[in-house]
Amino acid sequence: MINELRLWIYKKHKSETFLGKVLFPFYILLRKYVRAIKIKSIGVCFLFRKKISNINYFERTLYSQSGEDGILEAIFYRIGTTNKFCVEFGVQTGTQCNTRYLREEKGWTGLLMDDGVENPKFIKKEFITAENINDLFKKYNVPNSFDLLSIDVDGNDYWIWNSLDRCYSPRVVIIEYNPLIPPSESKTIKYDPNFKWDGTAYCGASLLALVKLAQRKGYTLVGCNTFGVNAFFIRNNEIKDNFIIKNITELYRPWHGKVVSSENKMMEI
Repeated sequence: MINELRLWIYKKHKSETFLGKVLFPFYILLRKYVRAIKIKSIGVCFLFRKKISNINYFERTLYSQSGEDGILEAIFYRIGTTNKFCVEFGVQTGTQCNTRYLREEKGWTGLLMDDGVENPKFIKKEFITAENINDLFKKYNVPNSFDLLSIDVDGNDYWIWNSLDRCYSPRVVIIEYNPLIPPSESKTIKYDPNFKWDGTAYCGASLLALVKLAQRKGYTLVGCNTFGVNAFFIRNNEIKDNFIIKNITELYRPWHGKVVSSENKMMEI
């Protein structure tokens, strides 16, 4: 509704009518207002509802790929923080990742890992597998309870989270899912510790497979970003009074980019 009103006022102004000249200052104010909503969308939403019903309302990108910065800000505005500690792996150079905004703008600390050859010093060079994930957490003194875990390894995401010891209990988990698989199918790639993504559709796990895993670990899906990249899970004890829970078909978001087919077949789980 707001967008249609802005467009109508702008067209009136461009036509140089009296009505357009009178209304144009209001258009400028409206444009600033809408921009403020996009930048500070958290406060606006909480004026109207107590619980978060749709995390997509909050999407905002500063350093993340597809709106994760705004979603995370909204989530932690709602549930609060404890130690502001985060773990993220698959960050490449760290320029574009899910935790940079929190670390650089919100005073968070944490562990970043990637197996890249040109990592900055603050990113630990590690090749993460289901076999070594717990040892790496011990090596870098990750606390048992911390605020955020972000997993994006373009392949074994499901298997790595599955292997993470229950003594580690992040309050929020972001994990990449394969949006090419319908939400009615529970599939993942076969586990291969040396897996390297070849750019095809053979990667990661379906949203349903991750939901099942999350349920076993005590987490609930609260949404996916619009472009079908990441799924957001919240620890069950943080759900009450904070989120409106919906079924997986409502929360699933499909992929909007190009698809490269693969001869490899995903396994049912």
